[in-house]
Amino acid sequence: MDFQHDILPLKNIIFRTALRIVLNREEAEDIVQDTLLRLWERREELEQVKNLEAFALTAARNLAIDRKEKMENQNLSFDEEAHDQSDEGRGGIESQLMRQETRGFIADIINELPEKQRTILQLRDIEGKNYKEIAETLSISESDVKVSLFRARNEVKEKILQKKSFFL
Repeated sequence: MDFQHDILPLKNIIFRTALRIVLNREEAEDIVQDTLLRLWERREELEQVKNLEAFALTAARNLAIDRKEKMENQNLSFDEEAHDQSDEGRGGIESQLMRQETRGFIADIINELPEKQRTILQLRDIEGKNYKEIAETLSISESDVKVSLFRARNEVKEKILQKKSFFL
């Protein structure tokens, strides 16, 4: 196993997973560093790991959950500012504001989901993981993944429809 080739490419997915749990960019960056450090310290043991990505994400997820429980402010919002910089050059100021408001609204809805649903939604819909990979990462059954994902998507859909009907 080559740490630079096998582990370092996982840092972005580790960061996004941690960010979805702790909802704080600096904490997520710290979690990435701590996760990579722990993996480095256990690099000889990693030869026996079947799914390295699932192992790394599980370690990051556990660290993130521990950090979140220790954080004083549980209600920090997801910071979307650095994720969609490409939108700045397109359209007028009104469409930019509309896109920004929509992203913020959806991020708020996702952030209100229970941690498990939020993580599963991110792994499936943002990271593109399959049910088996998610189940391995979170140490749950595939049916639990499907049920949680269904509930998360329904909750997001319901909140969007509520807001839409409010403005009609």
